[in-house]
Amino acid sequence: MQHMDAIIKRLEDVELTAEQIVDRAEAGKNDIGQRIQAQRNEFDEKLAAETDEKLAKVKAEADRKLNQILENEKQRQHSIIDNLEKEYEENHEAYAQEILENIIAV
Repeated sequence: MQHMDAIIKRLEDVELTAEQIVDRAEAGKNDIGQRIQAQRNEFDEKLAAETDEKLAKVKAEADRKLNQILENEKQRQHSIIDNLEKEYEENHEAYAQEILENIIAV
């Protein structure tokens, strides 16, 4: 009977040890899961920050190019207007005379 009690005691010890191993494995699994989630969160935040930074640079460059295009167009339009004004100042009497002649000819 004592031999049977020893075997039962040994089985209880094995079962207790197995439960402790499983508990430690579960705790380790949870720790690993938390670390992986923390790393995933850190990666996501870093990626979002890098993406925002790149988008800001692209937007700034697009704004700079658009402003340059607008400024060039503005200068071109001013040049056209200046040329038209100069043309008018130099030739407005001839234009008026030609208009008058066309009115009289009708």
